[in-house]
Amino acid sequence: MPKTETKAQRMRALLKSGKIVVSPGVFDGYSVRLVEAMGFQAASTTGAGLSNSRLGQPDIGVMTLRDNVEACYHIARSVSIPVMSDADTGYGNAVTVFHTVRYFEEAGVAGINIEDQASPKRCGHMRGKELISAAEMAKKIEAAVKARRDPDFIINARTDAIAVEGIEGAIQRARTYIAAGADMAYPDAIGSEDQIKRFVDEVKAPVSISMGLGLRGRVTTPLVSVKRLQQIGVARVSYSRMLTASALKGMTMALQAFKDYLEVDQPPERPDLAVSAEEISELMGYALVNELESQFLLDEQIEKKYGSGKVDYVVRRR
Repeated sequence: MPKTETKAQRMRALLKSGKIVVSPGVFDGYSVRLVEAMGFQAASTTGAGLSNSRLGQPDIGVMTLRDNVEACYHIARSVSIPVMSDADTGYGNAVTVFHTVRYFEEAGVAGINIEDQASPKRCGHMRGKELISAAEMAKKIEAAVKARRDPDFIINARTDAIAVEGIEGAIQRARTYIAAGADMAYPDAIGSEDQIKRFVDEVKAPVSISMGLGLRGRVTTPLVSVKRLQQIGVARVSYSRMLTASALKGMTMALQAFKDYLEVDQPPERPDLAVSAEEISELMGYALVNELESQFLLDEQIEKKYGSGKVDYVVRRR
């Protein structure tokens, strides 16, 4: 019987394809299903997005390993595309990282980012970041590599050194982490296209870049086109905050439009601001529910549920 390809194997194959992997950042079932439905081949969870959406807290190290892994399990299992996860600092020292990798691998993700910030960490685009030594981080990487059961599970070593030690420090750290066994290097909050090119040229290993908000630039992440990143030699680009930022924009617009109707003697009807219930059902996989009920429920169960022998979850206008 042929062995089923793991999501880690699929992700590694994408990284080896010679074409840059575009990976939108996701934070829940809606966002990851949309990424897959729109035809993207990979996704990545955002630690900031999970901390914000699940806990209602800023990305300052409040989210626990359990919070993170539980969210990533549900996100990864809801789609067929590979999902990489943000494991923050690995939640402790090298010994803790060993167990962290096991938990994320069991959650079904294709790989993780581990960063070299001191704990408690903070969003990579905030001031006041502190780093552990490159030697300590290298041991974390060694432990992560030893922990993975699937050799294709990807260890992406993130360095936050640019804001603390400059681009030279980030390059030197990345080389150290690659030598320790990391599959890919990720310089967070990299400041320019020239810095990206220099990092790729001097690290001489697969490089992952975050373009942050994606649809608008920020001081710490000037936007560079995917085509240009491909030319530079970047292996993977994530858009960590694009969907969180656009979701907030959409919800703000919807709430404002709704407020405008509160003093008006008519209900709002703004399909330009909201998808239909049918679109939500389609995205979230109700068609599979139909299929499973048709296949496995008894005829009398279907008759009782739907008033006929036909399975159909959609409520239709009479």
